[in-house]
This record gives sequence, C-alpha cells and structure tokens, in this order.
Amino acid sequence: MEYLIVKWLHVLSSTVLFGTGIGSAFYLLVASLSRDVRFTAGVTRWVVRADWMFTATTAVLQPLTGLWLVHLMGMPLATRWLSASLVLYGIAIACWLPVVWLQMRLRDLAAQGVAQGELPAAYWRFFKAWVVLGIPALLAFLAIFWLMIAKPG
Repeated sequence: MEYLIVKWLHVLSSTVLFGTGIGSAFYLLVASLSRDVRFTAGVTRWVVRADWMFTATTAVLQPLTGLWLVHLMGMPLATRWLSASLVLYGIAIACWLPVVWLQMRLRDLAAQGVAQGELPAAYWRFFKAWVVLGIPALLAFLAIFWLMIAKPG
C-alpha cells in the first residue's frame, strides 16, 4: 500500500509541476505577445504566484517521492533510465531557477510599464532569456516523462 500511495503522490506532483509550468508559460507568452501592458502586468503577477504555490512545492516533492519509490523498489540509482532522469531533472531545475527570477523581473517591469503605457525595453530582454531557458526545461521534462514510462533497458 505504501508503494501505491507514494507512486500516486509522485504522479500527481509531476502532473501539477508540468501542468503549472505549461500553463504559466502559455499565459505569460500570450500576454507578452499581446503587448497589452495591463493584461501582461496582471498575468505576470499570477504566474509568479503560481510558480511559488505549485511549481516550487512540486519541484521539491518530485525528487523526494521519486527517491522514496526507488528505495521501496530496491532499485539502484545507477539504473540507466533512472540516472538519465535525475540528470535531466537537474538540467530542468537549473533552467527553472533563473526563470523564477526572470518572471519576478518581468512582473516588476510590467507593473512599471502600466505607468508608462508600454512594456519597457528591459522587459523584452528578460522575456527572451525566459524563452531561451524555458525550451531546454520543457524538453528535459518531456524526456523524463518518456523515461519514466518506457524505462528503456
């Protein structure tokens, strides 16, 4: 029973982590490209909140439940698909940490833009960096999902 509960927590937290990440990225992308400064300011506020409430908590829960499952199954960490998953997770988190900071800067710059009537030039520089870091994080998470399901030998 312990295994099923931990596995359920692992799958649920991965769903929340990935879903919040995709949803936040979609809304921030759409809001930014709309160039509607008030809309963008509102969306960036909520994206930062969602990242702290959902992404940060599940980003911690994922390795904890994953390692718990590994322990329960008696699986060595050197198992190829598992060690590849851990490396990819490290890459994804290494991309996500600066993205959190970038999103807070985007939020602040969008709020400033409301007073100015447009998003400042700095907003677009940070936005480009946000996109550049988001792509490898997305690809890493997609690869992790494949590894978790396929468990290639």
